[in-house]
Amino acid sequence: MIRIAIVDSGIHAGHPHVGAVAGGVDFTGGEDFADRLGHGTAVAGVIREKAPEAELYAVKIFGTRLSAGIETIERALAWCVEHEMDLVNLSLGTANPAHRERFERALASGLLVVSVAGMLPGTLPGVIAAAPADCPRDTFRYQDGIFYASPYPRPIPGVPPERNLHGASFAVANMTGFAAQALRRLPRELVAHALACGVG
Repeated sequence: MIRIAIVDSGIHAGHPHVGAVAGGVDFTGGEDFADRLGHGTAVAGVIREKAPEAELYAVKIFGTRLSAGIETIERALAWCVEHEMDLVNLSLGTANPAHRERFERALASGLLVVSVAGMLPGTLPGVIAAAPADCPRDTFRYQDGIFYASPYPRPIPGVPPERNLHGASFAVANMTGFAAQALRRLPRELVAHALACGVG
């Protein structure tokens, strides 16, 4: 069973697009990993669609807004290592170069992470860097070290696509789903290379 950590605003367990959540942790000072912003749940729904049999874990770092300090992110990644997550969805990024070494240390154990292209930690070697692109949600393309995927989650009936949540966060989530599919057949260290070669 593939274990996927979603480092985000938590997950609303039981949401029709998500279903059961295997577990989680709250790093915001609260007492549960319930999602009160909706972002983490939407990300989880994207991943669940592509990896229906995976175990999803909510690693809550966003409380009342989509922002977290580097210390909180480090603690979240350490939790992922300790709990042996196979894959980490990190729909966030920073342009602060002072954080590079901290991310390098946090990822030194070999965590397989999908994050935003062009920002840390997405610019680090070994991280699957994703960016939004105008392509169907069931495909992606690879160019110059970046995986391009749809910026949209699952469509909401009656809501035009442009009014739905969208952006780099969901390109990351879609690529996490593709990476989870590859992990079903390949060792962790071969996933990024296989995806880059078009082997899903």
